Amino acid sequence: MEELRKDEELRRALAEELIPEVLRNRELRKVMLLALSREMATKEDIETLKKATKEDIEDLREATKGDIEALRKATKEDIEALREDIEALRKATKEDMEKLEAELKSYVDARVIELKSYIDTRLDSINEKISDLYGIVKASLVAIVITLASTILVPLILRILF
Repeated sequence: MEELRKDEELRRALAEELIPEVLRNRELRKVMLLALSREMATKEDIETLKKATKEDIEDLREATKGDIEALRKATKEDIEALREDIEALRKATKEDMEKLEAELKSYVDARVIELKSYIDTRLDSINEKISDLYGIVKASLVAIVITLASTILVPLILRILF
């Protein structure tokens, strides 16, 4: 027996010699068929397996359907949350823009008032200078008229008197 366990060729040769003998002997065939039949699947086994497979498929289908429904619900909730976030962001942006607009308007108004004050000061200064210039021009004109008059009148007066 030990030799059979070690040598595969020897086991194969023995099997080739024994199989024809086993097949000729009715009792040995019966023992062999009973041993084989215990290892084979029966129609009942196949039906049971078929039923179990159908149940597994149906369970998987139901689980998948549930998972899909859960994902659909979660997705809808996520979309709704995103909509709310977007709306909040839109409102915040609008408020920020209105605040910025008010600040910008205030800044521009302050600069306009500053500029108007500067222009008024400059205009007052220019008006003062114009008044001074007017006085100088007026005095110059009076001096010119007096000079002309004296230039014309002095020779006339001298002719009349002499």
